[in-house]
Amino acid sequence: MRHRNRVKKLGKPADQRRALLRALTTELIRHGRITTTLVRAKVVRSEVDRIITLAKDGSLSARRQALGYIYDKQLVHALFEQVPSRYGNRQGGYTRILHTVPRRGDNAEMAIIELV
Repeated sequence: MRHRNRVKKLGKPADQRRALLRALTTELIRHGRITTTLVRAKVVRSEVDRIITLAKDGSLSARRQALGYIYDKQLVHALFEQVPSRYGNRQGGYTRILHTVPRRGDNAEMAIIELV
């Protein structure tokens, strides 16, 4: 029974799921747009929004939290420099999910997630 359990398990153990989300978040921030499955895109959306909110705050504590989550140190520094000017007046909703054609091998629903 999984009543009221809101975490999407993505078919992986907790450590692998956490590593997958960290990698997807890092690549989305690095490239601005990635293609993944629809369920993964929906889960990574909340993680990216959390990191961008930390970057908007800009404090030392927020920077350390972002450095603990994102794999690339230079990417975090660039993120903290660019985000306040890019998303300063936006109150959330930093990503957009676009549905694409299903994957050929297993017919999984695919999506493009991009930064707005």
